Parts: sequence; C-alpha cells; structure tokens
Amino acid sequence: MMLQANQIRAARALLNWSQSELVEKTGLSLTTVRRMEDEKIGPERSSAGNVATVTRILEEAGIVFMAAGEAAEGGPGVRMGK
Repeated sequence: MMLQANQIRAARALLNWSQSELVEKTGLSLTTVRRMEDEKIGPERSSAGNVATVTRILEEAGIVFMAAGEAAEGGPGVRMGK
C-alpha cells in the first residue's frame, strides 16, 4: 500500500500532533513533511526511506493505515489501533 498525503494529515490529527511534532519525532525536515502532506507532491515523490520513517513513527504511536476498501467501502484511510 502506498501512503497518501491525506493519510499522513489524518494520522497527525488523530494523534493531535502538529507538523513540527512529526518533524521532531521523525528527524525529517519541516519542508519534507510539508511536501509529503501536499496533495500536489505527496509521499510518492519522497524517498522510500522518508516514507518508511513517517509510516513507522505513526504506527508506533498507534496509527493503523488502511488500503482502499480495507474494512470498509471507500478509499485509503487511517484509524487508531487498539
């Protein structure tokens, strides 16, 4: 599953994290995080390592990423884990 910009933003919202908090926890630059969350740029244009870092940190914080149609009708999403 390819992580999407709106999933990163939604995950941050569920965790009540600012972009700055995500930057602090991942060690990435604010510019990188902003670009990954931008619908016109998105994580597709970021390095695989940066995407993996963001995914890992958010999952460690309790986020579960869902592919399109997984567990419900619709596109990709996020939810809090148990």
